Amino acid sequence: MTVTAREIHLRSRPEGLPSRENFEMVERPLEAPKEGQILLRNLWMSVDPYMRGRMVDRKSYIPPFQLGEALEGGAIGRVLESRDTRFQAGDLVSHFAGWRDHAVIAGEGARKIEADTIPAQAYLGVLGMPGLTAYAGLTRIAAPKPGETIFVSAAAGAVGAVVCQMARISGCRVVGSAGSQDKIDWLLQEAGVDAVINYKTVPNLQTALAKACPDGIDIYFDNVGGYHLDAALALANEGARFVLCGMIAQYNAGPDLPGVRNLFQAVAKRIKLQGMIVRDHFDLLPDFTREMSQWIADGQITWRETVVNGLENAPEAFTGLFRGENTGKMLVRLDDS
Repeated sequence: MTVTAREIHLRSRPEGLPSRENFEMVERPLEAPKEGQILLRNLWMSVDPYMRGRMVDRKSYIPPFQLGEALEGGAIGRVLESRDTRFQAGDLVSHFAGWRDHAVIAGEGARKIEADTIPAQAYLGVLGMPGLTAYAGLTRIAAPKPGETIFVSAAAGAVGAVVCQMARISGCRVVGSAGSQDKIDWLLQEAGVDAVINYKTVPNLQTALAKACPDGIDIYFDNVGGYHLDAALALANEGARFVLCGMIAQYNAGPDLPGVRNLFQAVAKRIKLQGMIVRDHFDLLPDFTREMSQWIADGQITWRETVVNGLENAPEAFTGLFRGENTGKMLVRLDDS
């Protein structure tokens, strides 16, 4: 089968918030799959904040995107042709060759999924990398106990929303931050969060957090960094655990970004601060999939998605993450899905 793929390439390395000019759409013919490979058509793709770091040419935990080459990220595709005995035409698979409408990939890089009772795109969100990130950070690092107070920044995001609900299931009092009334309403009314701070409207985040957490903070799940981290350090109890998952506040910032002002609190209060990368916790995938599927079936976990239509609009979906335009997982639905 001969297929021409449309791909989003990184045209130039952004400074500050990326713009449309940093991306370009390219068409190229794909070779037929070889032994052990599959040809697939993507139905859904993910955009995630960590991708911003890969647009900088520097050494990190994952290689940077290369100029003039297709970007990559989580996607859901349907197999069109298979030369791998584990897959056959028609299978739905989760894989990492996003930012394109067709791809030829090694079969070992794909995971077959079932979408009979759960929408396929959920495997990019609550049942995908964001969900596993929440599960690993909360169960393996934070280890919540009933009655503890947890503060979750970016609580209506893809990771934060799952953390909030898992913490509620664990018996914690859950406090979150969000940047719009719509997000706050969803967190309070559907996700079961106890209190939410609108970080965009409060005069002082630390003061608002102190009011929401009169007994202090036992766990902080950090998706933002910056002033959120400062406030959490100030309100932390002795022996608090901080899961450092993401710091979106500084992803597009320049070299003059202010540092954390009161890090000494970590010493005085014997706070555990641990950074996490989800790929270090793939061993939890079977447990996560089993437990999360059960929570969903029992109605204990809910989620929202923000969907942008069309591969050509993927750059706008990506930059929308940094303007807070998403509630829950930001997804791109491809035109031909």
